[in-house]
Amino acid sequence: MTIQDSAPPPPPRRVYGRRQNRPLNASRSQAIEELLPRLSLEAECINNAPASLDPKTLFCTPMTRFSLEIGFGSGERMATLLPQNPDIGYLGAEPFINGMAAFLKSIYEEKPDNIRVLMDDAMLLVHALKDECLDDIYILNPDPWPKKRHHKRRIVSQANLDEFARTLKPGGKLIMTTDVPDLAEWMVTQTTLHPSFRWTAKNAQEWKNPPTGWVPTRYETKGAKGAESMVYLLFKRT
Repeated sequence: MTIQDSAPPPPPRRVYGRRQNRPLNASRSQAIEELLPRLSLEAECINNAPASLDPKTLFCTPMTRFSLEIGFGSGERMATLLPQNPDIGYLGAEPFINGMAAFLKSIYEEKPDNIRVLMDDAMLLVHALKDECLDDIYILNPDPWPKKRHHKRRIVSQANLDEFARTLKPGGKLIMTTDVPDLAEWMVTQTTLHPSFRWTAKNAQEWKNPPTGWVPTRYETKGAKGAESMVYLLFKRT
């Protein structure tokens, strides 16, 4: 039986909230119109068989590593790292138009070719990717969905962790951050319960402080209503 035969059907799109919260200015509209068609992964996620998309086929030049960021907001981290690491293939998913437009505007002049994006539910991309093709996955400050009845919407779940484990290489990293205590506890509990992940922290300082070379996002600097200190959770795929 092949991977495609055994893979579950594609997940339904699950994007909650408004996809656009304010009109785009001219420069952001231009970035969307000109860059998004060239960088978009929508066709690959829709047309490929499940668990068959090889990120090596997405780039014109060979890449040594592949990194996925889920819900990248305005993309400050990736925009900083793209020119520094031309040999790393970056994949990013951000369903909201304003965040995608801000990111594409920030890279409009350089137009790097080591980035591909999906403006839709990130799990559509994860589901499309082949087994053991990613070196790391970043989930930075996801929506906490604080109401108990909305916990099923949280990106970190056993079903999604199954997919993260499938697409990560052995030893690959799952990096998560949040400044919401309840969500931090949720992410640690869910991920440590999963048999494919091991928490690397040996003491509190390792999850209270950002890793070496960390690129802070706009969200990190402003925080959220009721937020406390940021936590940095690093898990390895066993």
